[in-house]
Amino acid sequence: MSTIKSTDNTYEKLIKENKVIIFDFFGTWCSPCSALSPILDEIASDMKDKIVIAKHDIDSDPNFPTLNSVRGVPSLFLYVDSKLVSQKVGMSNKADIVSWINQHI
Repeated sequence: MSTIKSTDNTYEKLIKENKVIIFDFFGTWCSPCSALSPILDEIASDMKDKIVIAKHDIDSDPNFPTLNSVRGVPSLFLYVDSKLVSQKVGMSNKADIVSWINQHI
């Protein structure tokens, strides 16, 4: 499974429907966000039985990022059992992100 899209209208449903979900807050103008995107696609595919990764554009859907006090992109927010358990801001490599995920699930 690849990443899915999150919007201000769907994020609550996504949090409730998925035991473990990561929201990738990004901007289309953000170079590190563009570099991170294929890494997250790979992780979503590799870990499809454990997690869901949802991409959320902060410009077209700003309410959920504002609610979460997103100040910089890319920002990854990890929810487990409908609770925010960890955040990661900035560009990272695949191994670092996978290690971060595994610490919390």
